[in-house]
Amino acid sequence: MPSTFRRHHVVFILLAVMPLAGCLFRSHAVKPAINATALQSATQQQLIDYINDQAAKIHSMQATVDIDTAVGGAKKGKVTDYQQIRGYVLARKPSMLRMIGLMPIVRNRAFDMVSDGQDFKLWIPPKNRFVIGRNDVQTNNPEQPLENLRPEVIYNALLIRKIDPENDIAVRENHSNVVTDSKGRNILNSDYVIDIIRKGNQGWFLSRKVVFSRADLLPSRQLIYTEDGELATDARYESYKDYDNVKFPSRIEISRPQEEYDITLSFVKLELNLDLPDDKFTLDQPPDAEVIRLDKPNATPQK
Repeated sequence: MPSTFRRHHVVFILLAVMPLAGCLFRSHAVKPAINATALQSATQQQLIDYINDQAAKIHSMQATVDIDTAVGGAKKGKVTDYQQIRGYVLARKPSMLRMIGLMPIVRNRAFDMVSDGQDFKLWIPPKNRFVIGRNDVQTNNPEQPLENLRPEVIYNALLIRKIDPENDIAVRENHSNVVTDSKGRNILNSDYVIDIIRKGNQGWFLSRKVVFSRADLLPSRQLIYTEDGELATDARYESYKDYDNVKFPSRIEISRPQEEYDITLSFVKLELNLDLPDDKFTLDQPPDAEVIRLDKPNATPQK
């Protein structure tokens, strides 16, 4: 049979069968994604300038916050949520931080923590325990993940550091994906990502990622990495408000995937650039407290 005849014969069969095979072939409408023109645009330099301008605008903060804490994850096999408590956060550049947590209902102090960026002190009245340590000395205790909490983690998540042109290299990425909302509509989710590469002891490494939502060109996330490439902190920023002409998130979720704990700060009141003297960051050791020195792990607790 000639090849031309065979080809025509196959085409004839397909044309004859297809109208009868509606159950085999179905067409459906594709929901269009949101118009990309609704997204805002910015250059790499504009995003870098925003980070640096925002860092220059904020010198200090004093806040009343609600603190939510969760511990656990894949390593632990479960997640434990703790009762929300009221607290206070004070920060002053370049590296001062104080954080106070209050017991539920009675409002007595649950903890009081201060740091100068290098050393920190932690007073836990319910346990009559006074802890002294360094931010760069870890005490990995998988049974008590919050013992690994360091003030530096809170400080770096609260105040996004500027990009230093002498030590940092910044480049931009574009991330886009289509998501479906609760009403079944396709929405184009698009972000700009500023990758910040820093020179460390072992050479250049990815230090941070600052994610900007193209819906409003505000930072929605900051990922901080170790020199070994491990994700150390994942901070998410939501519900920006205007505080004295400075846009600042009213909710910050701080996740530490390696230690498996999350701390969420919901801002009840926030005051920026107040004059916070040194005595605001002073924590005296109670005379009868049990003292634990994390900078000297082998030292025995002492009264």
